[in-house]
Amino acid sequence: MQDLEIYIRDLEPNQVSQWLEANVDNLALDDTDVTSVIKGKASYEGASLRITLYPGAFGKRFTSLVLEGEALPWGSDLDCARSAWRAMDTEIRCSPGDWKEGEPVEDEKWWRLDRRGEHKVVWN
Repeated sequence: MQDLEIYIRDLEPNQVSQWLEANVDNLALDDTDVTSVIKGKASYEGASLRITLYPGAFGKRFTSLVLEGEALPWGSDLDCARSAWRAMDTEIRCSPGDWKEGEPVEDEKWWRLDRRGEHKVVWN
């Protein structure tokens, strides 16, 4: 099982489903109300894909999106974030990919994608 995780700032209803519809098959995701946890599913290259939205991640303005499956439409969190940013035109953040579970995150730099470009930033 692989996973991708990105953080979407000020998520609007239906943004995730509209974006994913162009990238996965058989999408079943009701994101008309993005104020509570949402679970959905889809398929990609014939494999099942689990989709979960967690509002209120890193403060109230970000929603965490987690995609889990044997096959994923993007090879990294950053590739996923780039695709989401192009589709949603709102700030997207993701891990740089070198952090491992259990490591301290105090000085962790995150990718921030927005109209200013792609930059590594401290989350605060």
